[in-house]
Amino acid sequence: MSPVVVKIEDLHKIYSSGEVPVHAVRGVSLEIQRGEFLALMGASGSGKSTLMNTLGCLDRPTSGRYLLDDVDVDALGRDELADLRNQKLGFVFQGFNLLSRTTALENVELPMLYARQPVSARELRERAMHCLEIVGLAKRHDHFPNQLSGGQQQRVAIARALVNQPQILLADEPTGNLDSKTSVEVMGVFQKLNDQGITIVMVTHELDIAHYCKRNLILRDGRIVRDELVQNRLNAAEEMAKLQQAEAAAKLTGGAA
Repeated sequence: MSPVVVKIEDLHKIYSSGEVPVHAVRGVSLEIQRGEFLALMGASGSGKSTLMNTLGCLDRPTSGRYLLDDVDVDALGRDELADLRNQKLGFVFQGFNLLSRTTALENVELPMLYARQPVSARELRERAMHCLEIVGLAKRHDHFPNQLSGGQQQRVAIARALVNQPQILLADEPTGNLDSKTSVEVMGVFQKLNDQGITIVMVTHELDIAHYCKRNLILRDGRIVRDELVQNRLNAAEEMAKLQQAEAAAKLTGGAA
């Protein structure tokens, strides 16, 4: 059995909103092992985003315990939390969050500039180029975001999340702004990364996207209502081949017509 990298015990998060407190997460306990690919699912208000923010050390729980790689997160100060996020976590967002006037390479280099240990200009470039190679965009390293498609921008964002060699990749609706084919491409990148041993936790509301993961966690009203391994898991490479075959057949049919 793989080691546990995330352990949450009886987690509660209550937001004070006016006179009525909002109980966003209610007594969640969860373990995530190294190498898992987990989808967090649920309707709006189910608590999945709050749980993701807690996993990312962006929000502190009201009560309960969160251990990240055996470190008690609640015992850390602001600077220690920032170091933990920078060293152990990579973030991918629905909106890409790329700097518009900065090349793909420079966007990927950005997290290394915040590391406590200084990184030489040569290492910055080498590590960033390596991550762009991983996501298949090394040849577009000098392109700006507006010169890239949505899928390419998301792959740059994934490369940026990888550049500090995180143990866990946290992805919040990473296919939410993408069409179906591009979504499959992005899930293919995630599956390859997961095959290489990176733990991935992804928020999604799309059932088909969740079927590319290994495990689905469904929340409702701040509680886990289902925690299940994915049966008949989709393989992104196979699904992409099917889409390409369908496109080719459609072109032939159109040409014959």
